[in-house]
Amino acid sequence: MAEKLAPEKRHNFVHGGKKVFEWEQNLDEVNMYIDLPPNVPNKLFYGKITSQHIEVGIRGNPPYLNHDLASPVKTDSSFWTLEDGTMHITLTKREKGHTWSSPILGEGILDPYSADLEQKRLMLQRFQEENPGFDFSQAQFTGSCPDPRTFMGGIRSD
Repeated sequence: MAEKLAPEKRHNFVHGGKKVFEWEQNLDEVNMYIDLPPNVPNKLFYGKITSQHIEVGIRGNPPYLNHDLASPVKTDSSFWTLEDGTMHITLTKREKGHTWSSPILGEGILDPYSADLEQKRLMLQRFQEENPGFDFSQAQFTGSCPDPRTFMGGIRSD
């Protein structure tokens, strides 16, 4: 079931014709993936996540990313790891179910169609979480999609 409600593919943030990072989200998290340059020791990479800002880079160089986040995160459960040539950044949403149009404020924002698909996908995840045993993977929406944070009688589990 979970795989039916997962994104089909990661979103790309491209700047100047080059991929800066890929990202995806679920009800609880936004995950970013940055390809690391080869031949740089892992111990030189760093990351700093605050409730509304992210900075990542290689020590001794200007930061690769140094931007405000699109929405606030929980710093105690947000983190980064290095694996197989990729920096994986997990940002735990402060507002569960909030649909992010991009991890970075004002950069790489999803087009309206893609943003609507993300909101619908997150709503289906929310339905599934709140109604275990039911299969919502084939549900179809008509008209505008309600906010997944407030649907179902305004129940929030922040």
